[in-house]
Amino acid sequence: MIGRLRGTLVAKQPPQVLVEAGGVGYELDVPMSTLYALPALGAEVTLLTHLVVREDAQLLYGFASERERATFRELLRISGVGPKVALAVLSGLSTDDLARAVAMQDTALLTRVPGIGKKTAERLLLELKGRLADALPGSGGPGAVASGAAADVLAALVALGYNEREAIAAVKTLADGVSVEEGIRAALKALAR
Repeated sequence: MIGRLRGTLVAKQPPQVLVEAGGVGYELDVPMSTLYALPALGAEVTLLTHLVVREDAQLLYGFASERERATFRELLRISGVGPKVALAVLSGLSTDDLARAVAMQDTALLTRVPGIGKKTAERLLLELKGRLADALPGSGGPGAVASGAAADVLAALVALGYNEREAIAAVKTLADGVSVEEGIRAALKALAR
């Protein structure tokens, strides 16, 4: 399996790039976030990769960061989500935005991605719940924001008019295993300071 590729960036034709390494040109499909982070043509580039082997093709996908590749792999684990849909999600949303959408169960954010309808968005949110907590900025780990009570507290704070950044910061101060009611009270006290 090809895990990483380093070579000269030869061409960019979204969503595909061509990287020459050791005299061989590798075509990789990349999310738009990775495409924008690439250097100019002719420069050396290093991409983390994921190889998909099908009956009719071998497809190579490239990513600028480990977080993007890990999120891509999590998306592929979901029934009915193939590489094209996973790439579309990563092209339409950053990994942080996707993690927030999952934590807050926000289908509207996911349905903005071309090719993602309401049913697919709901399935993605359901199956990713609890899996992307590490992708949240400054997250303390899988239970920090993704637990059911914490996600409910986060949604309540946003519904009360607090912005996402304030709400996430307040939820991170909560003790593990706190109930929704106690969590809302504690988070409101933290926000009042």
